[in-house]
Amino acid sequence: VQLQASGGGSVQTGGSLRLSCAASGRTSGSYCMGWFRQAPGNEREPVAAIRWSDGSTRYADSAKGRFTISRDNAKNTGYLQMNSLKPEDTAVYYCAAVKRGLIFSTMLDELEYDFWGQGTQVTVSS
Repeated sequence: VQLQASGGGSVQTGGSLRLSCAASGRTSGSYCMGWFRQAPGNEREPVAAIRWSDGSTRYADSAKGRFTISRDNAKNTGYLQMNSLKPEDTAVYYCAAVKRGLIFSTMLDELEYDFWGQGTQVTVSS
């Protein structure tokens, strides 16, 4: 599976962005996609994840109520809609995938993911 992330950019506080992650190869059946981010000087942290088969989602506390993860099975593409962006959301955002259905408790564990995209920069100015 190869992943291509896009949609990053620069916005002001309160703005919105939608990130996309296009997956090549088979994504049917058991499959999970996650979004992670890494700010300068910080460790990579989870943002959200979705289980392809049933659309189950899980969000990090920092994303709850502001971000929405979704997927389009026909397009093999996952999305991260980010609203009410804050300067602390500034980071490189990575999409990741694994060819199995993760249980809820592990969906935000980056060690569970086998395939990673190249990252897309999100910058939120105050």
